[in-house]
Amino acid sequence: MHIEILGTESLGVRGLCCLVITKERRILIDPGVALGYLRHGQLPHPFQVAVGAMIRERIIAALADATDVVISHFHGDHVPLVDANPYQLPMSSVVEGLKGPRFWAAGSEGLSRAMRQRREAIGRACGTSLPVAEGKSEGPFCFSTAMPHGEEGNTLGTVMMTRIEEDGFVFVHASDIQLLERRSIAQILEWKPDIVIASGPPLYLYRLSRSAQQRAWENGRQLAKEVPTLILDHHLLRSQGGIRWLDRLNGSTKNHVICTADYMGEKRRFLEAWRRKLYRELPVPAGWHKDYAHGRADTTGYQRWRGWDLSKMKASLL
Repeated sequence: MHIEILGTESLGVRGLCCLVITKERRILIDPGVALGYLRHGQLPHPFQVAVGAMIRERIIAALADATDVVISHFHGDHVPLVDANPYQLPMSSVVEGLKGPRFWAAGSEGLSRAMRQRREAIGRACGTSLPVAEGKSEGPFCFSTAMPHGEEGNTLGTVMMTRIEEDGFVFVHASDIQLLERRSIAQILEWKPDIVIASGPPLYLYRLSRSAQQRAWENGRQLAKEVPTLILDHHLLRSQGGIRWLDRLNGSTKNHVICTADYMGEKRRFLEAWRRKLYRELPVPAGWHKDYAHGRADTTGYQRWRGWDLSKMKASLL
């Protein structure tokens, strides 16, 4: 099994998109990407916009020869969108790629109207209604029942976790559980994974209570103790505090607690957490974002920052 993680916060974007390659399948999980539309009153910096465009191309390339597509939930950083903003993955760019793979999707129960519409739009694009995979097992796959997106009972809905096994090796994609509820942690441990990728807690949100933060830490400690390689990313790494939290958790165990960039052997790109720094060091002229949205500006001139040279980075899959 080969695991290629395509787009997460430690790679410079929002998302949790993975490509899992087995002997017989190419499984794309959560084919979406986004950039935080406003952080500290600032739109995405053009350097991050350039990174996002590169990752969009990677996702489109992966979708072109995927045998299976898994959708954990229907938030805009996890799926292609009919009404995508300039920093998300537009449905129009992946319509052909959606027609070939077999889909495994979270159900529609409890979805908001907007999420139901997104689910239906993907079904129309692939020429069929999306099947509900929650609670099912088939071949290398095992899917969880609906789990809370963060804390139980919030307005963010639910997510579906995915277990993939080949030759006794188990990978779990735990999506946006944020380590905040015990039952999702119990399910992961019951699956006995070798590698887990999951969203850590959203420490950048002031509304996250101290008790929730403590619960996430305790759940993270348990996973770190029992899972050989634990990849925590996504919501956790949108702030400097989340970066410190990750490294502190890694120091508490003999196992590996890392972010996606560490796992992929790349330099960490916490561009969501570094937006203010980007604007200070690479100034952006007024009106750039409006011009970019209308095709009158591009990211030329914003390809290099702090040792990164995007023009030299591969935009294709390894």
